[in-house]
Amino acid sequence: MLLSAYRLATWLAGPLIGLYLRRRKAKGREDPVRFPERLGHPGKPRPEGRLLWCHAASVGEAVSVLPLLERFGSEHESWHVLLTTGTVTSAQLVAERSPAGLIHQFVPVDRPGAVERFLDHWQPDLAVWVESELWPNLIRQTKERGVPMALVNGRMSAKSAEGWRRWPRIAEALLGAFDVILPQTTEDAARFMRLGAPRVEVRGNLKGAAPPLPYDAEELRQLQAIIGNRPCWVAASLHPGEDEAVARAHALLMAELPDLLTIVVPRHPHRGAAWAETTLAHLKPQVRSRGDWPDGQVYIADTLGELGLFYRLAQVTFVGGSLVEIGGHNPLEPARLGAAILLGPYVFNFSEVSQTLRAAGGCYHVQDAESLAKAVWALLDDAPLRRQMIDAAARVAISESQVLGQVLAALEPLVAVADANVVATSGHHASP
Repeated sequence: MLLSAYRLATWLAGPLIGLYLRRRKAKGREDPVRFPERLGHPGKPRPEGRLLWCHAASVGEAVSVLPLLERFGSEHESWHVLLTTGTVTSAQLVAERSPAGLIHQFVPVDRPGAVERFLDHWQPDLAVWVESELWPNLIRQTKERGVPMALVNGRMSAKSAEGWRRWPRIAEALLGAFDVILPQTTEDAARFMRLGAPRVEVRGNLKGAAPPLPYDAEELRQLQAIIGNRPCWVAASLHPGEDEAVARAHALLMAELPDLLTIVVPRHPHRGAAWAETTLAHLKPQVRSRGDWPDGQVYIADTLGELGLFYRLAQVTFVGGSLVEIGGHNPLEPARLGAAILLGPYVFNFSEVSQTLRAAGGCYHVQDAESLAKAVWALLDDAPLRRQMIDAAARVAISESQVLGQVLAALEPLVAVADANVVATSGHHASP
């Protein structure tokens, strides 16, 4: 009943949703050329044959699932793969990193008509959702068409679980639509089960299986030549508030390391220019998006898709989203690239891997700007300690990489069901 009410509400709210999307487009948050895809109009023809459809909300989810999709394609050569995301930045990333043959589309807005157009055209044989973006119309209509569905790398924070508990019937109906849910952690699994998910299996976090972040070798060579032997650390994926802490830590470090270079990488690149004029202005930073080079004290790396470049430059890295209550970002990314890792107290998005890293001696936790400065100085000053931490983190990253095969194995029963469905209804996959 409640899902039917949601369907009616989203149908009646068409004008408001349309206004919201137009405003997003005016702000550059929607692709003006591919905007019809958001309304369910396909941008490409459907290939004949079996089709896996995977939905990943944005950049982080897309990065984590691309290795899975690439491996799936190599093991199931008769299948085609469609990936949907909802943001312009994720579409750019997919265009740069996707395996050959992968089709990208923007996910349709969760209105009945847009969802119907999308599903009528693409006719997926298997649907895989990533992490936590659960759109009721899209889930319900996919299930009504008999498509096997899996939620992989499922994430359910304590706050989200508390919100879903206010609507237990909706939560149970949505989670019950999935044939299997593969959470990131045992804590996530417990929350999914308390909300009524019928089949939950913990296979690990896909972010542990991602390949090393890419980089431009020529850019790395040029930056290394400019930086030379200067001590260098990176504060990566920073959120508002953390820029102030890093500025304070940099000021404290300069007393001991007057030739220090601090590289600041905003989680959202558009914040870089604003920080250069506000919280970091007194440090007179160079800004990468303006064409500057890192020949001053602070370098703001406010470009998209270059985190792998800056992790490779760093001797020490602080992974952001963890000094503020965001929950942290993936510490395995710098673990694969040879930088000693520092994390703040808020790492609930990566709680298990952070605990594993800490137990192995592969990371160190800081609480504020002062403790951050002390930890950076200690690691820059002590090469053997830094090397020990880097090696420990690398061993953890290698052990975490096995999750990819485990997730694929969990999906195999659904692949078999999808294959059987295609045989039973042969001929329904001709291109529209």
